Amino acid sequence: MSKGKIILAGGSGVLGRNLERDLLTRGYEPRILTRSPRGPRDVAWDGATRGDWISELDGARAVVNLAGRNVSCRHTAANRREIVESRVASVEVLGSVIASLAAPPPVWVQAGSLAYFGDRGDELLAEGAAPGTGFPADVCRRWEGAFASAVVPRTRKVFLRIGFVFDRDGGALPVLARFARMGVGRLGSGRQMVSWIDIRDFARLTMWAIERDTVEGTYNATAARPVTNAALMAALREVAGRSCALPLPAWAVRIGAVAARTEADLALGGRGAIPARLLAEGFELRHGDLRATIRDLFGQPAREAAGR
Repeated sequence: MSKGKIILAGGSGVLGRNLERDLLTRGYEPRILTRSPRGPRDVAWDGATRGDWISELDGARAVVNLAGRNVSCRHTAANRREIVESRVASVEVLGSVIASLAAPPPVWVQAGSLAYFGDRGDELLAEGAAPGTGFPADVCRRWEGAFASAVVPRTRKVFLRIGFVFDRDGGALPVLARFARMGVGRLGSGRQMVSWIDIRDFARLTMWAIERDTVEGTYNATAARPVTNAALMAALREVAGRSCALPLPAWAVRIGAVAARTEADLALGGRGAIPARLLAEGFELRHGDLRATIRDLFGQPAREAAGR
């Protein structure tokens, strides 16, 4: 018997498809709201306006909003506008629809980003730390502001500031793994902090937020211990069996970013966030050891228990 329908808005990316598989194994009925429906559980939506997709939310067990244009692009004026609008518009339309439903979802889990804190060096940042500066932080403030402004009195709201999600087959980790196989020791100074979370822990965290009625408000969705870029690259080189470690200077990263049509600051900046609320409220991060997690993801036995 089904445990209920869960809506994954903007769920056609790496996070959404992983959650879809996890929900199916748990006995839920996932529905993916996407601009390009292809699969049997996909439903068309444009991320900004009302449409036939609204009926999917009525009576649903939960809605998880993952929508937002990928920030790995050149941050031109047009792309910046799309990055902001894709996030804010999806939150606004979901809030409007949820407020109007006869049987709204009991919980709304909204994906955000730890970029809210900006580039903060080695400062350890819990949920209550002040926001940072710069374009990514500005986007996050507007994103969180739109979510906070949504008036949905019959729906519990949870906001997850997500760190660098570790997944073998998608996102930025496979790109860094290729650099590691080439013997790259660090990007730029290597001191920039990386706040990361294993994709399996992210799926478990999302379900924890859905199923536990006391979970509400903003959480840093990250492992307990941030690491430096140099430490991450060392773990990836260890898996690849590469002992050499040649640094990739910041100027080279910037040239490469232009060629790849992305922004160098995505690799050269960082922040050391900690999941203070998750730890205080008893959520168990099973994949918190950097080297064990990297070995596990890339198919090599961990020397320490990965806590599967």
